[in-house]
Amino acid sequence: METKFNSDERKRIREGIKDKYKAVAITPEGKFSYPTGRAGLEGQKYDPKILRALPEDVLASYCGVGNPFSLGPLNKGEAVLDIGCGAGVDTLVAAIMVGTEGRVTGIDLIPEMLKRARTNLKKTSLKNVTLREGSAEKLPFPDETFDVVISNGVFNLIPDKAKALREVFRVLKPSGRFLLADQILLGEMPVDTESMIKNWSG
Repeated sequence: METKFNSDERKRIREGIKDKYKAVAITPEGKFSYPTGRAGLEGQKYDPKILRALPEDVLASYCGVGNPFSLGPLNKGEAVLDIGCGAGVDTLVAAIMVGTEGRVTGIDLIPEMLKRARTNLKKTSLKNVTLREGSAEKLPFPDETFDVVISNGVFNLIPDKAKALREVFRVLKPSGRFLLADQILLGEMPVDTESMIKNWSG
């Protein structure tokens, strides 16, 4: 069941998330209750060969909740969209996987996170990556653009998840795949929206 938020509530949610991730853009260390950086990547069993191809200070900015690539491989030459790319670690991993003939686009709502992603990209020799500001609820791409959409720890932050999912399947090609790693709620949802809003960026 989708919770409906009014415009003021949506604004408060967005501001709370932006405030948190401005700090995460500097460093994710100590901001989450799970391992981040290299420890998080190794714990989620990312391919060690790919990790060796990226600089240590790029790996240090990882704060994903899982490993979307564990759900299936990316193939050479594919077009990939990373929703909520953050500091861009998964975007860069995907770019290595699809090779020079493939392309990866990362989008994020937080300008500070995109700035960190662009800084991380410059520390690599990858030329098949595009980074831009964008919302999962209104993806700025034509229908059937991507072979694969990935997302890591982002959908739990989206107020209108149903709308975002419709957007994912709109931009995927008919044979496309959606590789999602995220957190889920166990138990009952809070009955009041106020407690949900307060916990949104916690």
